[in-house]
Amino acid sequence: MNPVQYTPALPEIGCNLRIGDCTLNYHDQGSGEPILLIHGSGPGVTAWANWRGVIPVLSRRARVIAPDMLGFGYSQCPSTLTLDPDAWVAQLIGLLDALDLPSVSVVGNSFGGAIALALAHRYPQRVKRLVLMGAVGLSFPITDGLEKVWGYQPSLQAMRELMGVFAHDRGLITDDLVRMRFEASVRDDVQTRFARLFPAPRQQGVEMLALPESALRALPQRTLIIHGRDDQVIPLEVSERMVRLIPHAQLHVFGECGHWVQIEQAEAFTRLLEDFLCHEPKEDAA
Repeated sequence: MNPVQYTPALPEIGCNLRIGDCTLNYHDQGSGEPILLIHGSGPGVTAWANWRGVIPVLSRRARVIAPDMLGFGYSQCPSTLTLDPDAWVAQLIGLLDALDLPSVSVVGNSFGGAIALALAHRYPQRVKRLVLMGAVGLSFPITDGLEKVWGYQPSLQAMRELMGVFAHDRGLITDDLVRMRFEASVRDDVQTRFARLFPAPRQQGVEMLALPESALRALPQRTLIIHGRDDQVIPLEVSERMVRLIPHAQLHVFGECGHWVQIEQAEAFTRLLEDFLCHEPKEDAA
């Protein structure tokens, strides 16, 4: 089925695409070199909520595609489908095939970083360049912050505490933001789906998303790794390990910044993406 573009009242809803038994909600803006954005795994997250400050800027220079991953947002799949890296990578390959995109650059945030790594590992010819922001993707002892994210039980107070885990700058945590994210987390069946994704013991979720070190050593793509120094969700040490393992990698660390690099350091973060993905020559990584 061909993608359907429509303009609804909700900015979180973009294009609609049926792939097998699943219906994908995704945003497709701009033209030029394609860039795929993969969001994180916070409660109530959508591609638009995660990337709303990035899409309008990047789409001036490139074609930006940002799907709601299965199990999140407005994408839908059968409740019997096992959601794991196999399913999420298959979702992305199905999306790229439907859009006739043989290769893209990929930006992955947190959980999305792990899926970006899995995509680059399994289909290296489909990934030109790779950006990992506060990414999972290696084994590490689960943090208290990540336990709070994956173990979230809906309430305004729980969401306020979670916002404090994500952001180093507490000035970003307004009553309006807390209420907006809380309401997103209890919309329809969002919490039911979310609770199934990373059940206790949640260390298993970290291991499910982790690649062996040998897989990272074999990645051919030029890779930019970005991390907030004060990240309480994914430790900076994970990215420091990644930059030592991935052959063509560089690491940029933002001080006084938590897990929300794209929000707390929005302008600098987007400039990094533009410089890395849009300004440099687009030679093949292979």
